[in-house]
Amino acid sequence: MSINRRSALALLGLGANAAALSASAAEPGGVSFQHGVASGDPLSDRVIIWTRATPPTPQAKDFAVSWTVADAPDFKRVVASGHLQASAARDFTIKADVAGLKPGKDYWFRFSTGDVQSPVGRTRTLPVGPVKDVSLAVVSCSLYPAGYFNAYDAVAKLDRVDAVVHLGDYIYEYGAGPNDYGTAGAAKMGRLLEPKHEIVSLADYRLRHATYKSDPHLQAAHARAPWICVWDDHETANDSWIGGAENHSPEIEGDWTARKANALRAYYEWMPLREPSAGGLAEAINRSFRFGDVAELIMVETRLLARSKQLDYAAMPMRQLDGKSVPDLAALMAQRADPGRQLLGDKQEQWLGETLKTSVAGGCAWQILGNQVVMAQVKGPDLKAALPPADWAAMVAGLPEAFRPRIEQMAALFAQGVPFNLDAWDGHPAARERVYAMIKAAKSQAIVLAGDSHAFWVNELHDAAGDRVAVEFGTTAITSPGWGDFLPKQDMGKIIADQNDEVVYSHQSAKGFTLLTLTSEETRVELIAVSTIADRAYETKALKRYRVAKRWGAGVEEA
Repeated sequence: MSINRRSALALLGLGANAAALSASAAEPGGVSFQHGVASGDPLSDRVIIWTRATPPTPQAKDFAVSWTVADAPDFKRVVASGHLQASAARDFTIKADVAGLKPGKDYWFRFSTGDVQSPVGRTRTLPVGPVKDVSLAVVSCSLYPAGYFNAYDAVAKLDRVDAVVHLGDYIYEYGAGPNDYGTAGAAKMGRLLEPKHEIVSLADYRLRHATYKSDPHLQAAHARAPWICVWDDHETANDSWIGGAENHSPEIEGDWTARKANALRAYYEWMPLREPSAGGLAEAINRSFRFGDVAELIMVETRLLARSKQLDYAAMPMRQLDGKSVPDLAALMAQRADPGRQLLGDKQEQWLGETLKTSVAGGCAWQILGNQVVMAQVKGPDLKAALPPADWAAMVAGLPEAFRPRIEQMAALFAQGVPFNLDAWDGHPAARERVYAMIKAAKSQAIVLAGDSHAFWVNELHDAAGDRVAVEFGTTAITSPGWGDFLPKQDMGKIIADQNDEVVYSHQSAKGFTLLTLTSEETRVELIAVSTIADRAYETKALKRYRVAKRWGAGVEEA
């Protein structure tokens, strides 16, 4: 039986960067900058800058917007400037690829139209050659109605961050009804979605992006540093794959290809990243970023380019037993092992292998995989074995009555040691082994980043031969509910870590982000949690700190 976030978790019930929030008010009936500014996809000599110039009416004609980049926040020395047209064809979003910049340097930027100026943003180009260290904030999974974006605010307040790495689920496609995912406290917190229905059309996706970027904490984080982004599933629809999605029915939502095109068009309009080249696939968002001699960030795409359809415990093959049809788990596991099952696809796998080799040969100390879903082998938690009988009975009794049979079914499956999440790399083990083989062939010092799971993870990754080939750090959600929220009385993270050899640590309910500081000799990682997402007043705490030495096969050490 499959428990997906749409069906299961729906049962759950300022101190920001001042520059980022200082948008000038337009004259009545004029243009305004309501969605902040952003930058992204930095290279050593260029960076993307972005804003939206909100017109007085959606039917407004095209109008000019100027942009300016300076080497100091006072804008006394302008290093680049230009003009672009804001138009309804791109939902009045503006994006400039600013070239001719110097490597490893901070810049400030802003936009204007008429007498109205945007907020000021800060960005940074990539360094070249020897670098002392690199600081990356890693974020994922921001569900607007589920709570305040306090973790984004915490990122905006960091003393040092060279780039923000967003691993997907920047928006969610669900509606705003009382039974929709994560909406229980939305009205009380003033976190009401637009549009209120599930998004399908281009106008829907655009308005949902606009709703998210109206948030001051998200605006502050975008204005703090360049972002390097990739989508996961919810930017289109839950559990998407190359041919559809769990949350897409042609009878209800229409043609999948059209919906995907709408979602990706809005994403490219509203996000600070480079557009696909002429004739290129919009789905091919994989690309890499070199931070001098310290790290190469390699962003992969695991959803829309080549992913095979997810297997599902609720749709297992059947076999005959004593004249009855019963689920055939062995047949499902055989399907799972099929070498033809894809996450990256042949072309992207080839690109990844070549990029790893080139990075190592070029003297880069670390290869960081910006990947959407957890790569470690993780068996489903056997809660019945982990809990005293009375606690198990009390937990089941405390669940909604309609949900208890499903928990019982999943408990029976997990007791057999099956994977926790078939939507992750565990549903595609042959594809995972191919990635491990690439890492070994390149002799890469690889660190895998993961989002999607709404939990913190510290994992050590082993191939089929038992060799430790990489370590993995999964970042938790900004706000999205996870299993720890669904079963708050159980320490799900500890149970999972205790029952899985590859899991060093997991926290299944904390919200926050992951901070990486890399040098040529080591990587230090902090799992930063915010104290609450239900109140704008919050504190931050490093739940755990880890160190990885620059040594082939090195594991994680608690720091």
